[in-house]
Amino acid sequence: MSDLTGETHRLSLLVVVPGAPRKGASVELRPFVDGEDILARAFTDGPGEDPRHLLLPDGPFTADAEPHEVRLAEAECTEGCCGALYVTVRHEGDHVIWGGWRNPDEDEVELPEFRFDAREYRAEVDRAVHDLSWEWPARTVARLLERHLRERADALARWECELNSVSAWLWEPDRIRVLFWHPGRSALMDGRPWLQFQLTLDVSGDASAAQAERLAEYVLGHDPRRTGEVCGGSSEYADRLGYPWPPRSF
Repeated sequence: MSDLTGETHRLSLLVVVPGAPRKGASVELRPFVDGEDILARAFTDGPGEDPRHLLLPDGPFTADAEPHEVRLAEAECTEGCCGALYVTVRHEGDHVIWGGWRNPDEDEVELPEFRFDAREYRAEVDRAVHDLSWEWPARTVARLLERHLRERADALARWECELNSVSAWLWEPDRIRVLFWHPGRSALMDGRPWLQFQLTLDVSGDASAAQAERLAEYVLGHDPRRTGEVCGGSSEYADRLGYPWPPRSF
């Protein structure tokens, strides 16, 4: 559905941190257009995407002449079950256009095409990318640690490990969880045996940057297959790769 008026709209990107840190509660990015919560209007089956996936320098919200799709939200039970909300972002002259709305679980998404002033749009995206005031200490350390680990990915390759993610959850305010693929994500894609290993790290009250550097040296200096625990894959794959399968499921 197009906005036939040609009106220019205003975008605001709001990071929402749940006040009650129950298990499973997620931080979400919610886009507002002219003060209206777009997700509340068009998709109520799950939260907005975690800002770590969207608020990146030169990230998904960057608008180019070549249109590209961005997922804004996913159903709590996964996209394959109850859908997700996608928007196509493109740059057109002095404007950035959000349109081509799509939900794989619906025939049509009742949202118009939104036209934003390109300079105002870039300013809001830049503001949201650099505003990290919502982070709690463990989340900050996790973000910095992930940056260190991705910059030194070759160090993990010697153990046939590949970084999956570094996460900090609201219900675990003093912990970070690091996930690794073994032998790599490509094994999953190729149908070869694979496992995931999880390493749990404690966060202290020290300065975030110093902690991230210290934890990076620890992670990169030890085989994740020894310091971590199996948390994904299958018992068959564990047996074929030579690792014990945990007695509980993840």
